[in-house]
Amino acid sequence: MIKVVDATFVTTATEPGQYPREPVPEVAFVGRSNVGKSSMINALAHRKKLVRVSNTPGRTRTLNFFDVSLERRATRKKLRLCDLPGYGFAKVSKAEREQWQQMITTYLRERHTLKVVVSIVDAEVGPTADDVQMIDLLQDMPPRILVVATKLDRLGKAARRPRLDAIARQLEVPAGALIGFSATDGIGVDEVWGILLASVEEGR
Repeated sequence: MIKVVDATFVTTATEPGQYPREPVPEVAFVGRSNVGKSSMINALAHRKKLVRVSNTPGRTRTLNFFDVSLERRATRKKLRLCDLPGYGFAKVSKAEREQWQQMITTYLRERHTLKVVVSIVDAEVGPTADDVQMIDLLQDMPPRILVVATKLDRLGKAARRPRLDAIARQLEVPAGALIGFSATDGIGVDEVWGILLASVEEGR
């Protein structure tokens, strides 16, 4: 059983000089706008308002860093979470989209403390072309990739496993590298934390 002891906001950044400097193992969360990324981070942190949840896609325009202290079997571990701006939002200008893409790519390529990237897709909608492009980009980078399909509660229980298997095939990732998740029902919270902690421990 993994217990969240504390979760706090650290800082925002748009360029490497603004990243937190402490050598804390980092996990990044990336996904298209309105995929449920903020709700997922809040569910993992057992906080309702750690990350602002907006009904307006494209609201997150910076890299937002949070520290989460976890306890498992009387041992404490601190991870830093980085919430990346959502991609695929059509209403922003082309120049702004390119600026966001550059900011995200720079972070993913240059952040040495980054151990895992959680790539989020919508279980109900399925992978978009932008999701496929992001997975392709991540596969050329050092951090481990964990694909999480959010909003699983919107599917009937009998449909969930087949949908997850189909998403894994579409993204060409092993079925074991994809986790179903629901911030509403708490599905997948412990499983995601377990994989993240194991990945950080392996990467020491």
